[in-house]
Parts: sequence; structure tokens; C-alpha cells
Amino acid sequence: MGVLHGPTVPALDPDLDLGLAERVAVDAAHAAGALLDRRACGDLGLRSKGTAGDVLSDLDLSAERLILRRIRAAFPGHRIIAEEAGVLGPANATWTWLVDPLDGTNNLAVALPTYVVGIALCRDRIPVLGVVHDPVTGGTWQATRGAGAFGPDHQALRPPLRQHPAGPLLAWTQGYSVPRDDPTAGALKIVLESAARRVFQLWTPLLSLVMLARGDIDGMVGYHAEEVDLPAGAVIATEAGVALYGLDGAPFDERIGRPQIDRSFVACRPDRVEHLLGLVRTAERIVPDVKELLTRLPACPP
Repeated sequence: MGVLHGPTVPALDPDLDLGLAERVAVDAAHAAGALLDRRACGDLGLRSKGTAGDVLSDLDLSAERLILRRIRAAFPGHRIIAEEAGVLGPANATWTWLVDPLDGTNNLAVALPTYVVGIALCRDRIPVLGVVHDPVTGGTWQATRGAGAFGPDHQALRPPLRQHPAGPLLAWTQGYSVPRDDPTAGALKIVLESAARRVFQLWTPLLSLVMLARGDIDGMVGYHAEEVDLPAGAVIATEAGVALYGLDGAPFDERIGRPQIDRSFVACRPDRVEHLLGLVRTAERIVPDVKELLTRLPACPP
């Protein structure tokens, strides 16, 4: 298996300057990050978001409004899918932005300084541009499809080749709609924890993908991932040389607008793909056992 860069990208619109789009995204992410950094220690205005454990803060809304204003001012005819505001702009637009103003609100809610801003741009549903900014460290990572991925000081990203004798360092993410008693998720986590040196569950998928692109970790598994906090990191990771596949071993379809059940993936260096997919296959074999185990567990208190 080789490095996958997703579906073939249609010819880019000559009327759109991707360099300008990247600058707008970077500037918007930096401005949102500065806002988050200033107000992260104040009253967050936290409240529950749905019934699946997600939370919403006033910072999510303020940062998102700031980003939306900048994108709409620069590209008024584009469509935008934002974490909180939903879908804005024409449904038939060629270009679609995805905005995650605060990936890691649950972390911020418990004073854990692990959160990022993510912005992606798609052409005909295919991500072609990704920007992730970390307000805590001030680092920014960005990539344009076919042009490579870059970190702070415009340093090219390329995960180093290395082996950990105690096992790989992996990251895990799952969508908020995944129930606690999902046997497939349970089986995957059991197998990954057993085979890895450590499995990070950071609640910030975009940061996990950046860590993979930098070479800080060796692989990542996503199960029913959320749509807005995947494309920006996926573009950066694949442009850095990371391979991206579905749990079935087929090339991962990065197009937005697909059902959440289809947004499950493994991501790692190309030489580790077979190992990681082997762990996935092992997990599939123990799903019935995990399902039986889950029926015997006492119910969680409300």
C-alpha cells in the first residue's frame, strides 16, 4: 500500500487563488486563537450540547463568528459548514469551507489546555486546504493538496521513521454519537490498548492528526468521526506522507457529506498500515465477546 491522497481532485478553479484562501484561513485561525487565549481563563459560559456528552461554550460561538466574518468577506459566494452555525451559503457552491472554531471544548471545560482551531476548504466535496492553529503554543500547521504540509516557520512536515520496542504510540477518536456500549468501539480500544505503548484520547482529533503529521505519534484510529474536525487535519497528515485508509482496508473516501458511519479510518506511515489494519481485523473477531461482556456490566449512574 502506498501513500493515499484521497480521490482525484478536479481541476482547480483558475478564478480562485488558493494562496489567498490559505492566507485568509491562517489569519482567521490566528485571530480566533488570540480570542480563545485571552478568554480561556474567564467565564466560559458552558452548557450541554445534545445528550451525548459534548459541551458548548461562549468561546466556541465568539471564535466561530470571527472566522465566519473573515471567510464571508473574502469569499461571499462560498458555502460554509460551521460547527455551531451549521450550513451557510448556496447548496450548489463549488467551494465549501469547514470551520471548527474550538476543537477541544471538553478539555477547556476542565482547564486542560489542549485545544485547537481548524479550518478546511473543499472543492466539489474534496478537501484541498487545511489549517490547524494551536492557541496555547502559538503553532500553526497548514497544507494545500499536492503542495506539501508545513508547520511553524514554514518547516516541511515529514514523520520520521522510528520504532518503539514497547509498541507504537497511537491516538483514538470517536464521534459523539457513538454510545458507551458500542461493541465495535469497545473491541477496537481493547486491542489498541493491548498492542500499543500508549493510546492517546485527547478529545481533539485535529491535534492528533497534526501530531501524526509531525511524527509525535505513530498512528491513529477514528471511529464514526465528526465531519468538521477531520478534513483540515487529514489534508495536513496526508500531505506530510501519512497513509489514510478505511477500517476495511480500502482507500479512505475523504469527501464531505458522507454518512458518519463511513467516517472510520486508520492513519499512519505507509510502512505501518498492514500492522494497524491487522489490529482492526483482530478487533472485529472479538466484537461478539465484547458485546456479551457489555451486557454484564452494571448500568452507569445518571
